[in-house]
Amino acid sequence: MDLEQVQQLDRQYGVQAYSRNPIALDHGQGATLYDLGGRRYIDFAAGIGVLSVGTAHPRWVAAVTEQAGKLAHSSNLYYTRPYLDLAQRLCQRSGLAAAFFGNSGAEANEGAIKVARKYSFDKYGAGRGTVLTLNNSFHGRTITTLAATGQDAFHQYFFPFTEGFRRAEPTLDSIQEAAGHDVCAVLVELVQGEGGVYPLDRAFVQALAQLCRERDWLLLVDEVQTGVGRTGSLFCFQQYGVEPDVCSFAKGVAGGLPMGGFLVNEKCRQVLGPGTHGSTFGGNPVCAAAACAVLDILDDQTIAQVGEKGAYLRGKIGEMGLPCLGETRGMGLMIGIEVAQGYSNKQLCARLNQAGLLCLTAGAGLRLLPPLTITQEEMDQGLAVLKQELSSN
Repeated sequence: MDLEQVQQLDRQYGVQAYSRNPIALDHGQGATLYDLGGRRYIDFAAGIGVLSVGTAHPRWVAAVTEQAGKLAHSSNLYYTRPYLDLAQRLCQRSGLAAAFFGNSGAEANEGAIKVARKYSFDKYGAGRGTVLTLNNSFHGRTITTLAATGQDAFHQYFFPFTEGFRRAEPTLDSIQEAAGHDVCAVLVELVQGEGGVYPLDRAFVQALAQLCRERDWLLLVDEVQTGVGRTGSLFCFQQYGVEPDVCSFAKGVAGGLPMGGFLVNEKCRQVLGPGTHGSTFGGNPVCAAAACAVLDILDDQTIAQVGEKGAYLRGKIGEMGLPCLGETRGMGLMIGIEVAQGYSNKQLCARLNQAGLLCLTAGAGLRLLPPLTITQEEMDQGLAVLKQELSSN
């Protein structure tokens, strides 16, 4: 089967909700992928940050294969060992108290919102369910997480959206302006990924955490994209010196299989009881085994190298002096690149994809989210494609 046949099948049988690149990927290893025709691509996208340990990592493949041969699913009516092992590891490495597992980032954020609203209802009664979010944020594609998202471009077509959200700028004054007696929580991304890879100011985050403690609002940290080593620590909040009440995660946690969830601190451990929340596939044994393998691979030494790799990529891109690109920003291997005036980030991204470097857009710029295990050789090969393709207009 060739690309044209694949595209025809997609047009015939697929809902046309995606603007796909004309590339049909087939297989790969690490951060090196191949299409159906055998052409090579260097992966600086990692499936939008999902392939945290790259493609076909042997330890990941072994863990998935072994568990698939034992028990693929049982539901949460019974205990299984993999989700318990994963919960223990995440809690011990994050410092938080308990874990809930679902399937996606949007589901994880919906769960975090439910924790906040139930915590407030249990303690204060009705009328205190509003969640503050930040302008330029992105929290998911469901009706509720779209309502939480702080970008007007996503607020189209699907009215009416879920009520109970107000937006603020990432300043303490703006948060206090938006506040009221009805607020129960603040939901933030520490690095705003889809909005353009903008890290929040550390002093603001710490002041916000203090304000939440004073007003008994829950601090909800959306680590769907920043979590599981992406920014140079297991969770980004660990670099900000704060402890969230709830931390959502997804994307890279299972290294390519669908998994999401959230961690809660001791204060919120008992908020959700039997019957208040659930997920049929949550904690699926195969996904949980994959996630345990991811945590084995991403040990402290490997995660420490993420910051070094990110600094290397940003430094080399800066040295190129490409006329179409501006400054870089981000944390670890979550990198945003400004696009110079007069250039289109979508066109530049498409050119790089076609030239053999898979990358992404975010906001008005480019975004790089390579596998955390990317090798020096793969980084250099990707940089060579970027330089060669973008050196000429």
